[in-house]
Amino acid sequence: MKLALSWLTVLPLRVDDVDRKAAGRAIACTPVVGVLLGAFAVGVLELLAISNISALVAGFLVVGVVALATRGMHLDGLADTADGLGCYGPPERALKVMKDGGAGPFGVVTLIVVLGAQAAELPHAHWGVVVLAFAASRAAFGICCMRGVPAARPEGLGALVAGTQHPMLVVGTWVVLAAAAVPLGWRAVVAVVVAGALVWLLVKHTGKRFGGITGDVLGAAAEIALLAVLVIA
Repeated sequence: MKLALSWLTVLPLRVDDVDRKAAGRAIACTPVVGVLLGAFAVGVLELLAISNISALVAGFLVVGVVALATRGMHLDGLADTADGLGCYGPPERALKVMKDGGAGPFGVVTLIVVLGAQAAELPHAHWGVVVLAFAASRAAFGICCMRGVPAARPEGLGALVAGTQHPMLVVGTWVVLAAAAVPLGWRAVVAVVVAGALVWLLVKHTGKRFGGITGDVLGAAAEIALLAVLVIA
C-alpha cells in the first residue's frame, strides 16, 4: 500500500528495492488509492460548492487539483498513448514517439476532450459515483497487468508490472466494484462494466500496436475508466 501511494500520489513516501513481487502487490492495492483520491475530490467539490463558484469552473479546478495530487502522471500517459496510436509506422516508431516527452496534436486534443468532459461531469455527479469512478480508474491497472499481457519495452514501469496480476484477482476486484455500484443505481453498474470493457479493448489494441503495455498505457486506461463511469453513471 505504501508503494502504491508513493506511485500514485504526491505523498512523500519512499520505498527502496522495488521488485516485481512488490510491484504486483502495489498494483493490487491501487483501487484503494482510487477510493482515497475520490474522497479527496468529493471534499474539494464540497468546498467549492460552499464558495458558490460556477459548476464548470469547479469541475476544472477539481481536475487540476487531482492532477497536482497525482503528479499528472496519468494525464501524461493519456497524451503519450494518444500520440503513439495516432502515428504511422511500426511499433518501434510508436514507442519512440511516446517516449519523446512532448505532446503532439493527438495528445493535446485527447487531453482537451477527456479533461473537459470530466470537468463538466464531476460537479453534477453523486459523491458515491465520484468515489466509484476513481476506484474504477485505478482498478484499470489490474486489467493492464494481467498475466499474459506482455510489456512493450524491456525496461520501465510497464516491464516491472506487466503480467503480475492473477486474472481471478482482477475479475474479483471488478465484481466488487459492480456490487458497490448497485446502491447508486443500474446506470452505475453499467458504467463499471463499460469502463472495464473499454480498458480491456485498450489493452488489446495497444498490445497489437505497441507489442504490449507501457506505463503510459496504464495512465491512459485510468483516465478512460474514470471518464466512462462519470459520463454513464
